[in-house]
Parts: sequence; structure tokens; C-alpha cells
Amino acid sequence: MRFLPAAAAAATGFQVGAAIVATRFVIDQTDPASLAMMRYFVGFLCLIPPLLLVKRVRFAPRDLLPICLLGITQFGILVALLNYGLQFIPSARAALIFSSFPLLTMLLAAALGKEQLTLLKTVGVLLTILGVAIALGEKAFVRVDAVGSIGEAWIGELAVLASALCGALCSVLYRPYLRKYPALPVSAVAMLASVGFLALLAAGEGFFDSVPDFTAGGWAAVVFIGVSSGFGYYLWLWALTHASPTRVTIFLALSPITAAGLGALFLAEPVSLWTLLGLLAVVGGLWVAHWRTNPNVPHAP
Repeated sequence: MRFLPAAAAAATGFQVGAAIVATRFVIDQTDPASLAMMRYFVGFLCLIPPLLLVKRVRFAPRDLLPICLLGITQFGILVALLNYGLQFIPSARAALIFSSFPLLTMLLAAALGKEQLTLLKTVGVLLTILGVAIALGEKAFVRVDAVGSIGEAWIGELAVLASALCGALCSVLYRPYLRKYPALPVSAVAMLASVGFLALLAAGEGFFDSVPDFTAGGWAAVVFIGVSSGFGYYLWLWALTHASPTRVTIFLALSPITAAGLGALFLAEPVSLWTLLGLLAVVGGLWVAHWRTNPNVPHAP
């Protein structure tokens, strides 16, 4: 059982990286909010069959609004801030800033008394950030005038950092609801709420004015992103149910490494020695963060 939460979190890290590559493939055929809405709508549809097979869960009315707000924050506000930031800074730099997600999660969890701050976890988290920085190399530090002015770069960097903070906050605040309810219905409610929020943004992009015009490959990419996101999000919340937020979110460091590997395989993007060295640092950070000096102490409270 100790291994399963880490495996679920790792699968989510790989899924996020694969979704990034698929998004790159199809993003020129639609707009960001429209793609995000379709992504999570398909994801929600994928959760309906397993929901029908499990025992019906009745949410307390006072819990529904917070769960919906967490879904809107994680899928709507986070995506909006990230896409806004990408208008002003290179994607590699955005990925490096976003890799602070587990560090922010660890600090928030410790500040709120949800998790103990330990040396091994801190070293592990910092190693994964270093690994992402090594893998991205000089692409993360390209001159700002290649994308926007210095002032705009600051805006972009703060927007991406704010998006990582939104994800970290959600990862910590989900825990009380995951202790009361199974992860599957919580996933469905949060994702459905995010679809409603993203539909408003997609309407502003003109999504509902005409039938979406995708190529066959584009539709395949949308379906893949949606299906993988639905099951990936469920695995994410299930992992948060059984492990501490830091030990779950740290596996997001696998996403830029996965994106680099799949980008090389399917989009002919180059992979350097630095990418491989970065992968080693990320794996080392994951190992250190999960090292337990006392085997009788559980991973999560």
C-alpha cells in the first residue's frame, strides 16, 4: 500500500507531460480556454461510468461549494494564469517557475499545520527543481526581449508563480474533503464545476458561435487529453488521500521531463545530454523526498 500512492502520483506526473505535448499539437486549432473546457468536459464524461458503479455519495451542502471552488481554482484560474503568463515569457522559463509547485505546497502545508517540514523532503523538492532547471537548460533563461519587454516578463513570471500557488493551495485544502468522501465523486464534482467556469471563458473566445473545426489528428488529441485528464485527476486526488501533499505534488517534476521525451518522439524536438542529467536529478530528488529514516512512521497522518 505504501507504494501505490507514489505510483498514482507518478502516473499523474507522466500524464501531465503527455497532455502538454498533445496540447502543443492541437493548440493552433483552437483557443486556450476552449481547449481547457473541452479537456475537462471529456474528463468529466469519463468519470460518469465508474461513478454509476459505486455507491452513491451524498455531499453535505456546506461541503459542495468549497469543493466546487477548489475545482474552479485548480482547472480554471490556474490555467488562465498560466496561459496569461505564457504570453510574456518563454514556455521553458514558465515550466521552471511552475516546478516550484511542490516547494510551495510543502511550505503551505507546514504553515497550516497539515504536514511536518523535514530536511529530507526539503532537499528532495529542491533537487527536483534543480533537475527541471538542468533539463531545460539555457531555454529557461532566454533573453526576455525575445518574447516581451522586461516589465512584461515580470508580469508573466508572477502570473505563472501565482498559477503554481493556486495548485499548491488546492493540493493542501483538498485533504479534509478527501477524508470525508471518496476521491471519485470529489473528482467529478470539482471537474464539473471547472467546466462551467471555463465555459464562460470559452464563450468569450467565440467557442459557441460555430462548430469546432479540428483535423482528425486534432480531435484525437482532444480526446486523449480529456480522457487522460479525467483519470489522471482521479489518481491525483486518490494519491492525496493516502499521502502527504508534498510527496504527491513532487511527482509533477516528471511532467517537463516527460514532455521533453515525448516531444522528441512525436514532434521531432531535440533532446540533449542536459535533459538526461536533469532526469537523474529529478529521480534523485523523488528518492530523497520519499526516504524514511523510521519505517514505523507512516507517510501521511
